[in-house]
Amino acid sequence: MTPQQIPALRLPTALLVAALVVGCSGDGEGNSPVDPGTPGESAQEIVSRWLDLDLAAPPNYALPEYPAHYDPRVRGSTNEPSANRVTDRRAALGRVLFYDPQLSVDRSTSCASCHLQSLGFTDPEPRSIGFRGERTPARSMRLGNARFYLGDDAFWDRRSASFEEQALLPIVDSVEMGFTEDVGGLDALVDRMRELEYYPVLFEWAFGSAEIRDTRIAFALAQFVRSLVSVDSEFDRAFESAFRLATPGQPIRELPELSPEAQRGFRVFTRPAREGGAGCSSCHLLPTLALDPTAGNNGLDPGETRIFKAPSLKNVAVTGPYMHDGRFANLDEVVEHYASGVIGSPGLDPRLRGGVAGNLGVPLSQAQKDALVAFMEALTDDDLLVDPKFADPFRR
Repeated sequence: MTPQQIPALRLPTALLVAALVVGCSGDGEGNSPVDPGTPGESAQEIVSRWLDLDLAAPPNYALPEYPAHYDPRVRGSTNEPSANRVTDRRAALGRVLFYDPQLSVDRSTSCASCHLQSLGFTDPEPRSIGFRGERTPARSMRLGNARFYLGDDAFWDRRSASFEEQALLPIVDSVEMGFTEDVGGLDALVDRMRELEYYPVLFEWAFGSAEIRDTRIAFALAQFVRSLVSVDSEFDRAFESAFRLATPGQPIRELPELSPEAQRGFRVFTRPAREGGAGCSSCHLLPTLALDPTAGNNGLDPGETRIFKAPSLKNVAVTGPYMHDGRFANLDEVVEHYASGVIGSPGLDPRLRGGVAGNLGVPLSQAQKDALVAFMEALTDDDLLVDPKFADPFRR
């Protein structure tokens, strides 16, 4: 999908605030009592016909349990706007929206159709497949630790200004979910949702009134995506142990609890070329593995001017193929690209211009390449891939 194919959907701060304030009541977060007063039937009874969701005790999305190495500085460095802080109720609503095929024009496709939990919230296709079976221009992105990316943009090509804006664009895209202007756009979607008995109840529960509108849909979806925090990989456990023993303020250089091969990969990943490493962590920041927002492109094609955004590397080993167009089948091919395949272009990141004798990329021995792959395999967070609070809530 190109910028020309989508309507401009900007959500400035004033609009964000207004969308939260209108109709709010209840507990101070805009949350109403559990039962909004549906005649003859409780809110829970209505919701339970469709969803496995306890309105009295929604899952914990707002206050995840962070390990020690996600210290206050790390936890506080996110793209979460003050006008849309994650709450349990709104993130739970976002989860319902994320898995609901009613958000596509023919009721066949949901966000989760291309963002599969078991695959790190991406899919196995080199380019994702829309509601009519057509290929999208780029594959779906992993979503774990998306909240820790500090840039003001979303999508591979950074065309969206925020997660709130990004949340709506697949819905109105002619390939992805089909609610284009010629079929009524987001207004048609809202009209449909008003007729689905569970949505007025859920919007009342989450926002304090049953009013459904596109800004609220965007807020809830963005909250669910930001709740997908990955903190329990083999790497995380090893890093936490090293963090607890480290001198405050000093970089962590060794992870003894990793396998010997993965620890060698950690050294290659974190140390700059002048110290025998590849300097990967200058772009993929520890411990979240989110992308440095100043990163340029990675030299895939000659003349490339686009500055691609990459997702966090958490769960990268289960999410192939790789790159925005799925051109690399496995991590060995990815590492080989950085070692020998980087192509010069106007948007190339300066960190990939420092090779030996003017060569681009990062020269690596085969042993270093193998170690890097072993390290990336240690980034798999199995809990995120199976956690029920991120799974499909519908009673199918």
